[in-house]
Amino acid sequence: MKKLKRSGRLVDMTYYMLQHPHEVISLTYFAERYQSAKSSISEDLVIVKEIFEQEGYGTLLTIPGASGGVKFMPKVGKEEASQIVDEVIEQLAVADRILPGGYLYLMDLLGSPRFIRDVGRLFASVLAHKKIDAVMTVATKGIPLAYAVAEYLDVPVSIVRRDHRVTEGSMVSINYVSGSSKRIQTMTLARRSLAPGSRVFIVDDFMKAGGTIRGMMDLLEEFQAELVGIGVLVESEEVEERLVDEYMSITRLSDVNVKEKTIEVEAGNVLEKLVPIAEEDLS
Repeated sequence: MKKLKRSGRLVDMTYYMLQHPHEVISLTYFAERYQSAKSSISEDLVIVKEIFEQEGYGTLLTIPGASGGVKFMPKVGKEEASQIVDEVIEQLAVADRILPGGYLYLMDLLGSPRFIRDVGRLFASVLAHKKIDAVMTVATKGIPLAYAVAEYLDVPVSIVRRDHRVTEGSMVSINYVSGSSKRIQTMTLARRSLAPGSRVFIVDDFMKAGGTIRGMMDLLEEFQAELVGIGVLVESEEVEERLVDEYMSITRLSDVNVKEKTIEVEAGNVLEKLVPIAEEDLS
């Protein structure tokens, strides 16, 4: 890259860090990229950090040591987080979403890049202070949300399936009990998709009793992996017994009246989970 003026460096540096969240970038890399002194790069980073925090984009953490540098941590402030949750509530409350049987149509939301990106960034913000190696979900509707979260955490996605696919090699399979129907079902995960001992965040689009999530938790044990957290876009209140205790939800579905065609949605508990990023909690 040719030598840039400070204004050019700031634009390119900001774009680069937004595209590489949670990645430690050395000052040497930036100095060589812009053909500038490290002292100038340090001054530029102070400016970027100030704007990131002022505008609520996140923060820059300084990593000391020979292998250190700076790391961009995406973050959502309380005000923006409330706006995201309010938008999800507004979108979910549209009566046309009601399908026969009282189900809700969600594919338009899950298929909206901007919508799903905002929700993914909100989850990633809550998880910013945790070490996570992978995001897990079950095919198929949870996949867009899982990739949105994983993008802001800079980790891979492990996709659990209910059928065996030859193209994924050897699989680990378990049986689990569906929370709503109480039926025995099977889920599988390719051995190569998750390293033993990984720290995993499970995400899904909808949770009723939590049988599917409970199955993924059991599957993690087969990989000697550790569950870091659970996130769902929508949780339903109409359950007799929840199979999952600790989780965070964007919204809570309290009632679906098929006859009156009304949907009652409220905020989930995700806003309660937002905490300031403490540098000593990160690695």
